[in-house]
Amino acid sequence: MVDIEQVVTRGRMVLCALVTQPPEGLEGDLRATVHSWAESMKMQAEIISGHGDNRPRGLGRSLVTVLGHPLTAEATAQIAARITKAGGNIDRIFRLAKYPVTAVEFAVSGVATEPLRTALVTDAAALGVDVAVVAAGLHRRAQRLVVMDVDSTLIQDEVIELFAAHAGCEDKVAEVTAAAMRGELDFEQSLHARVALLAGLDASVVDKVRSEVRLTPGARTLIRTLKRLGYQVGVVSGGFTQVTDDLKERLGLDFAQANTLEIVDGKLTGRVTGEIVDRAGKARLLRRFAAEAGVPLAQTVAIGDGANDLDMLNAAGLGVAFNAKPVVRQAAHTAVNVPFLDTVLYLLGVTREEVEAADAHEER
Repeated sequence: MVDIEQVVTRGRMVLCALVTQPPEGLEGDLRATVHSWAESMKMQAEIISGHGDNRPRGLGRSLVTVLGHPLTAEATAQIAARITKAGGNIDRIFRLAKYPVTAVEFAVSGVATEPLRTALVTDAAALGVDVAVVAAGLHRRAQRLVVMDVDSTLIQDEVIELFAAHAGCEDKVAEVTAAAMRGELDFEQSLHARVALLAGLDASVVDKVRSEVRLTPGARTLIRTLKRLGYQVGVVSGGFTQVTDDLKERLGLDFAQANTLEIVDGKLTGRVTGEIVDRAGKARLLRRFAAEAGVPLAQTVAIGDGANDLDMLNAAGLGVAFNAKPVVRQAAHTAVNVPFLDTVLYLLGVTREEVEAADAHEER
């Protein structure tokens, strides 16, 4: 026995052992014995031959997840070639999913995670695939926290625009938004300017907006699967608690924080109350949620699409740009450019079979 490692996550134990090579001619007996024993104990066993603590391979171990819709043989081959060019050795290739996207995971050794990620990002964009590179280890499947943006991430809509439609001021809200994008207003200024346009709107519009919100395809599957696997899930939004609180209850979220529309005598006042959730606020809330959940920041995942998500994406252990603007894709650890939010699961090493198992459990 050269090395041994064990982790227990939500009642599931994973035990890894590194042993020296058996005498010549006995490796087949070892494999048969281990698999037979595991089957008798109703356990799963996997045996991988390798070079053990060979120093070049031990310099770095990473997991490279490649997503494509479709994932072509050419793209897969070029990613593999780029890994090799960066000094990595591909120890194992495993298909995580074939629907709604194809997801393949490479176990790589011999090169540190950050240089490997840098090496693959440009090639991935040119090939039209999404690539995530994370450090390997059992901690990858330990309990983690996933925090998402809401507008254009968890949901397909921009909540302020839904309210503006009822107030008949969509064009004016769009003008303020455009000014903010040009850098003429910061987020807090643009928030106050847009909310002011809603003054006098009857509070009953909140229920109407809630009914109009459209979840992003795969959102329910993502949250259901994460919860089934023991993850904690939260949302942070530059939108409004009148919507995020409803989403928290409907989807069984652990955390939710957003701005709050002030309502007096059954009318929107055109003001917000409480702590402002802006770009810096989202990162601050990620840290707060992680502390409350007892999860190290390195084991958190953040998902977002806009520039005001960048601080949060960079603070998380894994920042995922979801159908994001180019500046966000370039700054995040990885990007997903397909319209299915549940594809994020594959970046965490979750297989399609685990997703289907969570769905089956929900149906029961």
